[in-house]
Amino acid sequence: MIKVLIADDHTLVRDGLRHILQGASGFEIAGEASDGATTVALVRAQDADVLVLDLSMPGRNGVELIRQIKDEKPALRILVLTMHAEQQYAVRAFKAGASGYLTKESASAELVSAVTKVASGGVYVSMAMAERFAQSLHEPSDTLPHQRLSDREFDVFRRIAAGQTITEIAQQLCVSAKTVSTYKVRILEKMQMPHEAALVRYAMRHKLFDDEP
Repeated sequence: MIKVLIADDHTLVRDGLRHILQGASGFEIAGEASDGATTVALVRAQDADVLVLDLSMPGRNGVELIRQIKDEKPALRILVLTMHAEQQYAVRAFKAGASGYLTKESASAELVSAVTKVASGGVYVSMAMAERFAQSLHEPSDTLPHQRLSDREFDVFRRIAAGQTITEIAQQLCVSAKTVSTYKVRILEKMQMPHEAALVRYAMRHKLFDDEP
């Protein structure tokens, strides 16, 4: 029996994931969480084999959360389930300690296989993401400006490119507007961009976030 924890801030998504896994044999849902803080508490309180983790819950950056969880529970396997199909998110998640990466649009068809593979010690990447990785092998190896950003800076960059205001970003990340403004300044400096509009144009030109809803 594979014991699974589910962490997603949307009740309907958690219900759907639970329904899929309970409809298959060999899975036990050991607990659920809706944000970063409750996810950490759940991981500490429950022994499980796999954590199915949404990368964009309120509170801590998803990649930072992966690192903390792996530091505290190294044996726990983490399957990232996210709306972000961009390669940059997957690379950062795997470097942080994730064992699998699955987009929500593929979850209904691939969740059972993904959890099973990750629980057995393997690594799972959806077919669509595997194709993106393969394509990236043919891209220039020089570091691009956005690759210089830290995980938190990259997350703020994504939100700026999506048109969110400083206040909205601060509320979603549970930090002050001043902190977000500081991140914005760092992002502009690291990417050598003159203003916010340039960041948006850069994101569009490199198709970094074209899969955003």
